[in-house]
Amino acid sequence: MSTRDVPAQIGDLPRIGRPANSALLERGITTLDQVLATGQAALLGMHGVGPKAVRILREALAARGQTLGD
Repeated sequence: MSTRDVPAQIGDLPRIGRPANSALLERGITTLDQVLATGQAALLGMHGVGPKAVRILREALAARGQTLGD
């Protein structure tokens, strides 16, 4: 799937960019709860998910009172 075909935003996730969205969609991750269960190290290991996307996800989780672990 081309990143052109990936939506700019999925589920309740903040806008993190199409390459990161594509990587998450490939693994069936569409919610912040699923991001929380995945963990930072696994997210960073996904092709297309970089430090900026993880920072944005971490901030969205922090706004809900949750912390993204390793």
